[in-house]
Amino acid sequence: MKSIFGLKETTVAALSYLFGPLTGIVALVLERENKFVRFHALQSTLWFLLMWIVFWVLGIFTGLPIPVVGGILRFVLAPVGWAWWLLFLGSRLFLMLQGILGKEFKIPILGDVVWNQINK
Repeated sequence: MKSIFGLKETTVAALSYLFGPLTGIVALVLERENKFVRFHALQSTLWFLLMWIVFWVLGIFTGLPIPVVGGILRFVLAPVGWAWWLLFLGSRLFLMLQGILGKEFKIPILGDVVWNQINK
C-alpha cells in the first residue's frame, strides 16, 4: 500500500524513526489516511521525545556544580547515560527494521497508547 508521499508505507514507517521526533512529526502531519504510517510516526515522536527528556535530565544531574555531590553523580550516572544512549540507538534501528518489515511493533505501554490514539 502506498502512503501520501508516493512511497511504500513500510518505507515511510521506517523513515519516521530516522531523525527521531522530527521525522515522526513530519510523517504524522502530512500522512492523514494510512494508519500504519501514522502509528509508526506517532510512536517515533513520543518515544524519542521521551528519550531526549531523559538525556536532558541526566545532563542536568551530571553537570551539577556542587563539588562532592556533582562528582559522585557524574560517576554514578555516566554508565546510565551510556546505557541510555545505546538503548536510544538500538531502539532506533530495531524500530526502523520493524517498520520496513511491515510490523506494528508496540513499545510496551507507549505502543498501546499510540495504538488507541490512532484507532480513535
